[in-house]
Amino acid sequence: MSMNDFFYDALEARDPALREQAQMQALDRQVRHARSNTQAFAELLADAPDQVNSRELLARLPVTRKSELLARQQAHRSRDAFGGFSAIAWGAARRVFQSPGTIYEPEGSRPDYWRVARALHAAGFRAGELLHNSFSYHLTPAGSLMETGAHAIGCTVFPGGVGNTELQLQAMAELRPQGYVGTPSFLKILLDKAAEAGQPLSVVKALVSGEAFPPSLRDWLLERGVTGYQCYATADIGLIAYETPAREGLVIDEGVIVEIVRPGTGDPVPEGEVGELVVTSLNPDYPLIRFGTGDLSAMLPGHCPTGRTNGRIKGWMGRADQSAKVRGMFVHANQVAEIGKRLPELGRLRLVVEGEMASDRLTLKAELAAPAPEGLQARVVEAVRDITKLRAEVQFLAPGSLPNDGRVIEDARSYA
Repeated sequence: MSMNDFFYDALEARDPALREQAQMQALDRQVRHARSNTQAFAELLADAPDQVNSRELLARLPVTRKSELLARQQAHRSRDAFGGFSAIAWGAARRVFQSPGTIYEPEGSRPDYWRVARALHAAGFRAGELLHNSFSYHLTPAGSLMETGAHAIGCTVFPGGVGNTELQLQAMAELRPQGYVGTPSFLKILLDKAAEAGQPLSVVKALVSGEAFPPSLRDWLLERGVTGYQCYATADIGLIAYETPAREGLVIDEGVIVEIVRPGTGDPVPEGEVGELVVTSLNPDYPLIRFGTGDLSAMLPGHCPTGRTNGRIKGWMGRADQSAKVRGMFVHANQVAEIGKRLPELGRLRLVVEGEMASDRLTLKAELAAPAPEGLQARVVEAVRDITKLRAEVQFLAPGSLPNDGRVIEDARSYA
């Protein structure tokens, strides 16, 4: 098997130093492009350096989260549906999609616009195959996201969409597709119903997304002759990372730059530490710079055993946009981050809410490398009260005591 048969293209096996050099050059062009061609980033990046060509400089830029997309779209919807984030408008945008919120995303005219062909190839899809697509073609980009990737490979697509299980099973029986794309739970439903009806399915490969894909379900599919892989993609960015036959994390796509930051901040965390996944898209049509996905993940050390040399993430590990309501007041992850900035001698922090409803106890657990100097506890209590308007106890812990799970707010109350 040649490299071209194994990898989607030569980019996947690049020397990491050459990839980093090329991506940092592309980053600088993308930041300049976004500032010049979108109103939103002209404002958000007004104070950015003239040149942004390193990860250190990238980390100085603000993180833009979905709430910012939504707020700007709502504020400017009468004259710009995309809220000033898109570099293309009607005509150049081939389609416009809607995500919950309501947030609108453009799709341009480039082939494989969402870059999913790479994930499909890694999952074993090849030209000349029929693919059954059960992602939605209604409102959201999910169906188009997978279909355009399949077309780039040379696959034919049956647009099954969601629901209509009996009709989809009939189409599968009569068309005999080799592959499936959609959620793993719907694939399980299809296989279960086909087994009940005594109808063998021709599907032997699958690329799933949109929800968790635990090893138990992966093995269940494999027992029924279906080899399934997962990918991580969003309606705003497209493909972010994808699974390979090594099944050791998800390899980052070549068209994005990924950072893991401490929840509530834009500060990158050390390799291996769980934090919020922040993505910079190199798509010139919709140039999202430091887009906060709100999802937790962590970088894995080393490279994929398949020979793909890009970085890897563990996969989806929960949500980063944490909050809790305590004594009638909401506490958010960015407030915990503000406490850490005010008291830099503290390490990892976790605000724990305990007790029963209407009888809340708030404790800030803080890792501290050295014995607490006199007065530090009082300063921490004051910082918590000043920032959250709530009183909390303080507990100092040795470094490494708090779990590496990305959580900075833990609601441990009893709701029984």
